[in-house]
Amino acid sequence: MNNNKAELSGSIAIIGIGCIFPKAFGVNEFWRVLYHGEDCIEQIPGSHWLASDYSLDKEDHIYCNRGGFISPVLFDSTEFGIPPKALQSTDTSQILGLVAAKMALDDAGYSDGSGKNFNKEKTSVILGVTGTQELVIPLGARLDYPKWENALKASGIGEKKTDEILKRILDSYPKWDENSFPGLLGNVVSGRIASRLDLKGTNCVVDAACASSLAALNLSIMELNSNRSDMVVSGGVDTLNDIFMHMCFTKSLVMSKTGDVRPFSEKADGTVLGEGVGMVVLKRLCDAEKAGDRIYAVIKGIGTSSDGKSQSIYAPRAEGQIKALYRAYESANVSPDSIQMIETHGTGTKIGDQVEFKALSAVFGANSKNGNGNKKNYCALGSVKSMIGHTKAAAGAAGLIKTALSIYHKVIPPTLKVDKPDSKLNISESPFYLNTKARPWFMAKNKVKRAGVSAFGFGGSNFHVLLEEHGNKQESEFINNRIDILSFSAEDKDELLNTINAFIDFVKTKPDFNKLVLKIKTERELFNCCHSKKTVIVIDHSSPVEEIETLISDSIKKTCNKSPDLSQNNSLIFTDTNEELGKLAFMFPGQASQYPDMGKDLVCCFKSAYEKISLFNHGFSDTHLLSDYIYPESNISIKSAQKKLNNTQIAQPAIGAVSVMMKTLLDDYKITPHACFGHSFGEISALWAAGRIDFDSYVTLSVKRGSLMAALKGNGGMTAVKTSLPVIEGVILKNNIELSIANINTYDQVVISGKISEIEKAEKIFTGLKLYFIRLKVSGAFHSPLMKEAVKSFAKGVNGIKFRPSDIKIFS
Repeated sequence: MNNNKAELSGSIAIIGIGCIFPKAFGVNEFWRVLYHGEDCIEQIPGSHWLASDYSLDKEDHIYCNRGGFISPVLFDSTEFGIPPKALQSTDTSQILGLVAAKMALDDAGYSDGSGKNFNKEKTSVILGVTGTQELVIPLGARLDYPKWENALKASGIGEKKTDEILKRILDSYPKWDENSFPGLLGNVVSGRIASRLDLKGTNCVVDAACASSLAALNLSIMELNSNRSDMVVSGGVDTLNDIFMHMCFTKSLVMSKTGDVRPFSEKADGTVLGEGVGMVVLKRLCDAEKAGDRIYAVIKGIGTSSDGKSQSIYAPRAEGQIKALYRAYESANVSPDSIQMIETHGTGTKIGDQVEFKALSAVFGANSKNGNGNKKNYCALGSVKSMIGHTKAAAGAAGLIKTALSIYHKVIPPTLKVDKPDSKLNISESPFYLNTKARPWFMAKNKVKRAGVSAFGFGGSNFHVLLEEHGNKQESEFINNRIDILSFSAEDKDELLNTINAFIDFVKTKPDFNKLVLKIKTERELFNCCHSKKTVIVIDHSSPVEEIETLISDSIKKTCNKSPDLSQNNSLIFTDTNEELGKLAFMFPGQASQYPDMGKDLVCCFKSAYEKISLFNHGFSDTHLLSDYIYPESNISIKSAQKKLNNTQIAQPAIGAVSVMMKTLLDDYKITPHACFGHSFGEISALWAAGRIDFDSYVTLSVKRGSLMAALKGNGGMTAVKTSLPVIEGVILKNNIELSIANINTYDQVVISGKISEIEKAEKIFTGLKLYFIRLKVSGAFHSPLMKEAVKSFAKGVNGIKFRPSDIKIFS
């Protein structure tokens, strides 16, 4: 394999994204769908065709009546200079392709009027589009009217009735006119974009079946590396989810009988079709950096191959896929074992997925350049098809965009419907795991995020792309929430109401998702906790704008309330207009409060939260990431993850990392405490939050405290008992049990600490007294004499820390 020449001579930057997928219009909505794992597969809508017309009793029938369908899109033809009368004769793929291309250029900052100039003479449009387009079938079917006429007449139908029937049939189809020919051509998908947006570089489409969009990407990279183009709009367009396409796949016996895509699952039984348009704006990396473009991800390598001679023209071959994988990694001089995520072709067909997994295992297994073939379960596998269906010509674009966004947002999104992996894959013994939940994507210091994307097409077309994160820090806020925090503040009531009313006026314009999110972000940045008048509202982005408007209006009515209020649609409104503000305290927890995935959504949504966990990673260990214990891989059971997290050496810095992360988010809202309370380990958190020690000292003490306490093997445990202190003391004294009172949490909850044998004696008595108790998730008898040895060593570490004065009080 090593004699293959590199196929990519320079790195390519993805600087803009435009997309329209099921339940997702635009890049931010698509990321929301990906992050939350929203299932966009549904019954065939009435706007398409009726499944009952093609039932099993018909000769040409279907057995799958579900798929991924794009929601209706508002289109202003005058914006693009297209006569309204031409729309009926223009394929949907051309219209939505034009919308997505403009969206991508806007996202890249190169829209008309943006003030950011680019050379249109060297801007190309190269897209993946399959040969069959939506209008071809109905326009072609109109031409069969002589056959209908002959059949009617042969059946004894009179001429007048025949003419009436023919007219009814023909009226159900679009009519031929001068716009029909260009309106049905696949190549005009790119041609219309180039024409309407005045782009004068190369303009063409590529057909490699379900690998079309990555084939177009390959050609786009060649254009850029040869300097024939300076910028390329590339991707895939496939809006064809009609009965013709369903019949094609049905007769090929690859459709799911249960109506769902279950990639690599034991229950996988085929694929379902989807609609989609995905576009990316590409530049040479050096040019993108020079122009100051926002860079989602960097294309480092691309590999292509053909299956060659095979038994079936559409049966996949592992040998061909292996060549494409090798060529991608060799073109970038990257070892496969440095890849953390693979967006597979993953169609949900048993044979197809097994062949793909075999190819991946061959490349990622013993053949890795660094000889780490024995590493297991380090690379996440996923397939966006589980959410939106198989979008055919746009499938590679959907996977590419998903992967670029994953790298950019530092999150590995879930794959749906894989409750149990296909047993034939033996995945637990492979380098892979199936990622079934959103997970923050952290890396060791000086390591980079890398991911691969595959797309394979009928006829043996194989493509694999290697993506890598860009070295520069991204400045934009993560946007992946279904819910959002809307906050306003002002020095007086009138100013607050004016600000809120101005926002309501903005909402009444019915802005799209992206504009609404950015507006909310702006208001959040202006929020000041020190203002005497403020209101905070939690809104749901899936709600209609009318509901959001009503919710904000409700907040105005509640400006005299001082307490939180839960409105009818479960959105929290908090309004505080009292100038006599009480004092605020932060309380930090100790060990036994830890649990897997704590604070996960915050880390995945807020850059400052992610960065704090990253810093704790760097101070925790040179060989292990603390975040791997807090946010475990989805193949690890909750029970197993909790057990690892209960290890004192991990638990204490984990609690510290999450405490820091949450405090940092409050800092972003300019919310500062008058006092800090610390419970057990939380005392160290309180010291940091109050400014008594710096962050590096906090990390050092957190790691040291945990490791020292963990070193005391077999030194007991702790139990919380729901009763009063006198009752506990009575049990201990009366039965001569050697236990310490560790915590008096409330008047009716006490924690005892000591040797396990002594705790078990006490628990037996508690059972007899019918007292509720629970063994705490700790590995030692904290706050007891059994900790003496750790105290001595920890004291030495504390002596090396510089303490600073602060106006914020500390309470233990």
